[in-house]
Amino acid sequence: MTDIKRPDRHRRHITIVSETFPPEINGVANTLRYLCQGLMSRGHHVTVIRPRQSRESLKPAPNNHSPLFEHELVVCGLPIPNYTEFRFGITRPKTLVTLWQNHRPSCVYIATQGPLGLAAVGAAKQLDIPVLSGFHTNFHSYSRYYRLGAFERLLSAYGRWFHNRTQRTLAPTRRTIATAQGMGIGNTALWSRGVDCERFSPKKRSNSLRQQWGLQENDRAVLYVGRLAPEKNLSLAVVCFERIRKLYPTARFILVGDGPMKAHLEKRHPEFIFCGMQKGDDLAEHYASGDLFLFPSKTDTFGNVVLEAMASGLGVIAFNDAAASEHIRHNENGMKAPLHNDDNFVQHALKLADQPSLLRRVRSKARLDALDLSWNQQIDVFERLAFNSYIQVSSHADNKQSFPVL
Repeated sequence: MTDIKRPDRHRRHITIVSETFPPEINGVANTLRYLCQGLMSRGHHVTVIRPRQSRESLKPAPNNHSPLFEHELVVCGLPIPNYTEFRFGITRPKTLVTLWQNHRPSCVYIATQGPLGLAAVGAAKQLDIPVLSGFHTNFHSYSRYYRLGAFERLLSAYGRWFHNRTQRTLAPTRRTIATAQGMGIGNTALWSRGVDCERFSPKKRSNSLRQQWGLQENDRAVLYVGRLAPEKNLSLAVVCFERIRKLYPTARFILVGDGPMKAHLEKRHPEFIFCGMQKGDDLAEHYASGDLFLFPSKTDTFGNVVLEAMASGLGVIAFNDAAASEHIRHNENGMKAPLHNDDNFVQHALKLADQPSLLRRVRSKARLDALDLSWNQQIDVFERLAFNSYIQVSSHADNKQSFPVL
């Protein structure tokens, strides 16, 4: 990676293209929420292009007062197999070419690599608009969890082709950059994630919520937050909790989220507490009311929930991958196991559960370290990356240096 000049702060027009966007609840949508808010707060003009979401009205809603963007284009959406709550976006490149000829963006950021992202890359290249892509999701590695393992190489080849058509691919960790480069994706750059430490805070701990969970003051609440899906390695989380419960029979396993495994888990483990989707202050309260946080996933490119758990003052147990590889220091502010050592993961969780003084120290340090992980810093990085691309393209096309906005 090369050093990038810091851009000036003139108002720019950034278009964000994504198959998922708030109010949908997932890591990509969460990241885009903070990105849009950060760019808008700096005076930049933000346009969002996304598919119509599940159960969304066909009647376009006014967005003049949206805190996330100034204008949006909502395109046709089709359900994603096994992810029916999310949608593919469908539009013709010609539609985007016409839009961008009239209201040319300074830069296009493509967060997802579905049909909508593909159309956006084609339109941007046709108009010589700088385009960045985000390596948010390991879709090629997800295939093995949905009996589509035969397509893993094909999906990997598609990802390599797609990202190499963009000027730069932004990845959230150094390990993810190495993964992308190993796939043959060139010209990568690090763009990480932040956390809102005002929202996610130990101060949100709720004794009444813990009582609803059946917990006394010193009982252990073991928390999982995320999609209840095969690629999240939830079977390991279940094994881990059952080992903890042998030591502490009063411990409770709290699962926050929804997904295709929920019905199966509820049937097999009626003693678990399923809280469903939570958001905003309710989500923050659930985090802060826990004690240990299990993050067993081996497929996430980052895992925003790790930073949210740290900010909430939880004892995080994760693999040495994604966010944990960057932000967890073993035995100091959390515990992390080698990626392919499930037994080690379980042993680390047992150690934290069984040593109250260590757990208190880890939780306190996690909160302190999270305070340094602001979204403001990450918006700085995004600006430098996006507008360096704009400067490079516009320097070769002087007649495109002054762009109208919507």
